[in-house]
Amino acid sequence: MYAIIETGGKQVKVEEGQAIFVEKLDGFAGDSVTFDKVLVVGGEDVKVGSPYVDGASVTAKVEKQGRQKKVTVFKYKPKKNYHRKQGHRQPYTKLTIEKINA
Repeated sequence: MYAIIETGGKQVKVEEGQAIFVEKLDGFAGDSVTFDKVLVVGGEDVKVGSPYVDGASVTAKVEKQGRQKKVTVFKYKPKKNYHRKQGHRQPYTKLTIEKINA
């Protein structure tokens, strides 16, 4: 059984027991998170929502909070003596999918 959920402005296909990385969510390691924005529930029979499936939810456990590897942003304009160097580390939340309620 699988489901497609919406979180952080993105759509993610999930299955039970799967570990996923999503945009940062509030909560600490060990907390439980429930997603109500379920777009599709698949398996033997497929349920497609318009836009969301009624009564469907996905429960996940927060494994850890973290930040991705650093991305260097370098702006440069030739002959104008302009250059700016900036780093960015995007925060994320690692989740383990526990149950898909259809």
